[in-house]
Amino acid sequence: MDEAECRLRFAAAPVARLATRGTAGPRLVPIVFATFGDRIVTAIDDKPKTTTRLKRLEDISTDPRVALLTDHYEDDWTALWWVRADGLAEIIEKGSSHRAAVDQLVVKYEQYRTQRPTGPVIAVSVTRWSGWSGAG
Repeated sequence: MDEAECRLRFAAAPVARLATRGTAGPRLVPIVFATFGDRIVTAIDDKPKTTTRLKRLEDISTDPRVALLTDHYEDDWTALWWVRADGLAEIIEKGSSHRAAVDQLVVKYEQYRTQRPTGPVIAVSVTRWSGWSGAG
């Protein structure tokens, strides 16, 4: 799968998994996200959490290298595919970059139209796209 196809499939997917490098090993969490070009954003939203000091934010502060994965499964294995985006993450707390990222999420997810995320945004600058498709 070429980079253009990877970008298209990734952008159209409803969810992805974000992998960070924690001190005790890799950490993997499901996320909602938006893309623009080679940049992927996700926000820490206002759903109840046990703490606001999320490990993924701590991980990124320590090591900004991350991977994001989205995929499609069905019983017809010729329709299977996955796309991975490797990149460098930054945490954006406020300002115009924060607003622009949240605006992109609002466009993609109806749930955010009534309750915009107010927490930090994780913005990933993709350095490598890779993917596979069962269709060949």
